[in-house]
Amino acid sequence: MNAVVKLERHGDIGIVTVDSPPVNALSAAVRGGIFDCMKEAIADSSIKAIVLTCGGRTFIAGADITEFGKPPKPPGLQEVLVAMENSPKPIVAAIHGTALGGGLEVALACHYRVAVKEAKLGLPEVKLGLLPGAGGTQRLPRAVGPEMAVKMIVTGDPIGAAEALKSGLIEEIVEGPASGGEAFARKLIAEKRPLRKLRDDDSKLAAAKADISIFTNAVAALTKKARGLEAPFAAADAVRAAIELPFDEGLKKEREGFLKLVTSDQSKAQRYAFFAEREASKIAGVPDGTKPRKVERVAVLGAGTMGGGIAMSFANAGIPVTLIETSDEALKRGMGVMQKNWEATAARGGIPADAPAKRMALIDGKVGIENVKDADLIIEAVFETMAVKKEVFGKLDQFAKPGAVLASNTSYLNIDEIAKETKRPQDVLGMHFFSPANVMKLCEIVRAAKTAPDALTTAVAISRKIAKVPAVVGVCDGFVGNRMLAQRGKQSEKLLFEGALPQQVDAVVTKFGMPMGPFAMSDLAGLDIGWRSRKDRGIKSEIADALCEAGRFGQKTGKGYYKYEGGSRSPLPDPDVEKLIDETLQELGKKRRNVSDDEILERMMYPMINEGARILEEGIAARPSDIDVIWLYGYGWPIYRGGPMYWADSVGLKHIADRLSYYAKETNDPSLEPCALLKKLAAAGSTFASLAAPSKAA
Repeated sequence: MNAVVKLERHGDIGIVTVDSPPVNALSAAVRGGIFDCMKEAIADSSIKAIVLTCGGRTFIAGADITEFGKPPKPPGLQEVLVAMENSPKPIVAAIHGTALGGGLEVALACHYRVAVKEAKLGLPEVKLGLLPGAGGTQRLPRAVGPEMAVKMIVTGDPIGAAEALKSGLIEEIVEGPASGGEAFARKLIAEKRPLRKLRDDDSKLAAAKADISIFTNAVAALTKKARGLEAPFAAADAVRAAIELPFDEGLKKEREGFLKLVTSDQSKAQRYAFFAEREASKIAGVPDGTKPRKVERVAVLGAGTMGGGIAMSFANAGIPVTLIETSDEALKRGMGVMQKNWEATAARGGIPADAPAKRMALIDGKVGIENVKDADLIIEAVFETMAVKKEVFGKLDQFAKPGAVLASNTSYLNIDEIAKETKRPQDVLGMHFFSPANVMKLCEIVRAAKTAPDALTTAVAISRKIAKVPAVVGVCDGFVGNRMLAQRGKQSEKLLFEGALPQQVDAVVTKFGMPMGPFAMSDLAGLDIGWRSRKDRGIKSEIADALCEAGRFGQKTGKGYYKYEGGSRSPLPDPDVEKLIDETLQELGKKRRNVSDDEILERMMYPMINEGARILEEGIAARPSDIDVIWLYGYGWPIYRGGPMYWADSVGLKHIADRLSYYAKETNDPSLEPCALLKKLAAAGSTFASLAAPSKAA
């Protein structure tokens, strides 16, 4: 019927095929094609049943997100779904790949659904700050029951074909989508099965209608972690409407919720984050067509917390790992921790019961650096000191095979200096994983001066393969994330000297949406680490030093900036800390003043924004959106605020520059003065988003 949707007749079965690469998204052309093909198939008296299937690697994988915020083009998705649902002939959705978002909503409007065993089905709109807007919140509860529906919609996580079959979302698991769909359609005709319109089937809502607490208890459990987010709660309300209202009224309630969310600041920020993540994989300055090197085996040096987590990430993706330590004891300890972690996840139902054994089988523990010889990618995760890193890279020349990519998991150190220790600097780069490495999604990929384009492409490709979000950065102290974090750390410490208390600073930061404040984070990491570092460098920090001198090293000693009672990890404000701060200020001849929450927020965030601008100015990051990706996936920046640079644009760069100048004078700290780029953008009334040009770093 059009370039992307066609109707074929296989005897008395009409096959409607969507073929709109790469993911058959519901663009206006796809919607129009489905609508016209269905109309023609319904009108054709020789056709007794219709199968909707897709070409390429997937079923319809969702809405065309590029159409959001633009004037709607007919036909609307609802119009298409109503025409399908009202068809007097059975329509079968034959699913392969993923049926997500609008794709699953299309399938739910069909009378029957079948899927191949590898298929995934879900409504992930909540991850874009939205709720399903084409009947998903009304039809899915009728297909699988409201508790399972609200779980799928509020978490946004898809389910596999086996679970879909068990729950009633699909009728059969088939071998091939088109052939399986056609065979099922013939069975429907032969058995003269009635059409099943989900809109008219309330049978699975009965228990929740009789006792709504079944549903509300499920919602309470699911929304525990949704702090600050609007969409999960709006989605749950829409599903509740399916229980309490007739179908058409529930549909109206869903639409109202969708339209409210789609124009909200949160959804705009979450959609920005979606595109920023994809943009981060594009590496500027790398010739088109540069292919990644083959990576069939990885070697990880160091079986400690970081090395073990990195090894787990590769094994989770089915990639064999040689895990190397300097002693049998250290190796055994590291392997034991990994085994325990996987077994705990399996016990919670997070992975299949046989997964720990299968994943451990992919990890070959060895003692001695010479065992890197078969690896295509080698990642060192040894002590974070330049001397140790240089020694390791010097030895890698001797044992690594030609063409192997040599990566350092460093969070601060100069990759150019490390690369000089080898005779193959073109193969050297940084791969900065975040702790715990098997959980955290970010991988900061550090491009050194001599890193070869295909080595860089390899690091990006393999990061994606192990489900990490890669962001390419240049060489500087702390790269992007830690360099910006250092500015926040500096200000948080200064605020204590001016009268703020740890719990006030942390409360402001967590209210903003960060998972943890700077002082609770210091307690978690251990105050003694910074203390030792300060001693080495001859630096004083009177309050932090006094805490350490009193044996308060954080959570591990039960006392730090906070106290932790009975082995609990929950920080409690400690009057002794307030007393210690008062005494220290008196000794320094300083007086405490009342520090407002607004000032704390500005001094926590604006210096980081300023440092982000310097990073862009220096070409350490290619795009403001890359900085945002790093903070979203490495530091827990709230996704509904889009990232620090995106958020700065929403606050206004002139306001931020003015406030920084004010604090620079008030606190006598010239480092707070806005950098040249921030001043320039502020003066022009411009934004970070206007900086689209790529840089030398990425």
